[in-house]
Amino acid sequence: MIRCNFARLLGERKLKISDVSRDTGLNRGTLTRLYYETAERVELAVLDTLCIYFKIDLPELLERVDEKAAIPPKTTKKR
Repeated sequence: MIRCNFARLLGERKLKISDVSRDTGLNRGTLTRLYYETAERVELAVLDTLCIYFKIDLPELLERVDEKAAIPPKTTKKR
């Protein structure tokens, strides 16, 4: 599973999606899908623009995580 750290980057820098959209010219809808990790595909130009904007390398924006580690364990109710 691929995890996008866009939301974390925004939080750390106290930015809003609208700030990044305005500053980079990237579509707000694209950035919203990255924020909520619902994007199914992302243009390479978008990733490159975000890396330049945040002054980071791609592994800081996207990371591969073990799918089992990404899903929280089910909790059981006690009776």
